[in-house]
Amino acid sequence: MKKIILAAMFLGFFALNVFAQGGFGIKAGLSSTEVDFKNEQFVPQGAQTGYHVGVFGRIGAGGFFVQPELLFTQTSGKFLNDQDQIKAEFNRLDVPVMVGMRFFKLLRLQAGPIASLNINSKLKEAGNTIDNVEFKNATLGYQAGLGIDLGNLSVDAKYEGGLSKWTENIGNFDTDNRINQWVLSVGFRIF
Repeated sequence: MKKIILAAMFLGFFALNVFAQGGFGIKAGLSSTEVDFKNEQFVPQGAQTGYHVGVFGRIGAGGFFVQPELLFTQTSGKFLNDQDQIKAEFNRLDVPVMVGMRFFKLLRLQAGPIASLNINSKLKEAGNTIDNVEFKNATLGYQAGLGIDLGNLSVDAKYEGGLSKWTENIGNFDTDNRINQWVLSVGFRIF
């Protein structure tokens, strides 16, 4: 697992250096996530705040751009199972690749895939109620949203949805859970 993470980070940084001809910078932000397993046994308990930090690169011409990112992301969610409140925590390496259009050299409309590599995901305070959790090692999703560029500062507001499941089951219950979240980021272009 550590070799996969190191290989993904190396490839990500290599890709960002290739794209850095149009800009390279650091990025951080917050997300709002509600974990919903689409199962009556697990009732969501509202949105939770997460965070992400990392780097991005951008290259473009003629109003179009490609922006790959490499981010460490922490998200969480709370749900009830038989009156027990359980917290799910997801730590992952995210690699979104945004493709979009720029308008007036200020506004960006963007969308693209996001690949996520599970680093460490777990359930907290589950006790003996749930003991058979299978988190997927990698998932694929999408992001779409708007961005604003003000000099070297960029602000992105995106919605992220899942294309695959994080888990196939929790205990003996089949689930159809997707981590959908709103993401707000601030980036600073270094060069």
